[in-house]
Amino acid sequence: EVQLVESGGGLVQAGGSLRLSCAASGFSFDDYGIGWFRQAPGKEREGVSCIDSSDGSTYYADSVQGRFTISSDNAKNTVYLEMNSLKPEDTAVYYCAAKLAPLMSSWSYYGVAGTIDYWGQGTKVTVSS
Repeated sequence: EVQLVESGGGLVQAGGSLRLSCAASGFSFDDYGIGWFRQAPGKEREGVSCIDSSDGSTYYADSVQGRFTISSDNAKNTVYLEMNSLKPEDTAVYYCAAKLAPLMSSWSYYGVAGTIDYWGQGTKVTVSS
């Protein structure tokens, strides 16, 4: 059974930090790009970041570049999203997602196109001003 289990969401003040985790199981971790989307109320789903654990290549949306860092622990089949300097506009439900052999630059497009292979259940991040 394929599972993507997120953890680490919560409430934080603006300027604070959170670390999200996504534990993957049931598929070959090294063959997939794994990353994060987010969706705020009334807004479209946005591709936030992605990592290809086979070569370490990454993608970041312009809105989080320089503030968020994605990493992977291949021994634990887990991907992390370190979120620093959080802003109220980062408030959203964050979803872990996996896609077989993605093109990093197309990560956000995959969410719109409906071509993500696996989704997690989501974890809520709230940033207060």
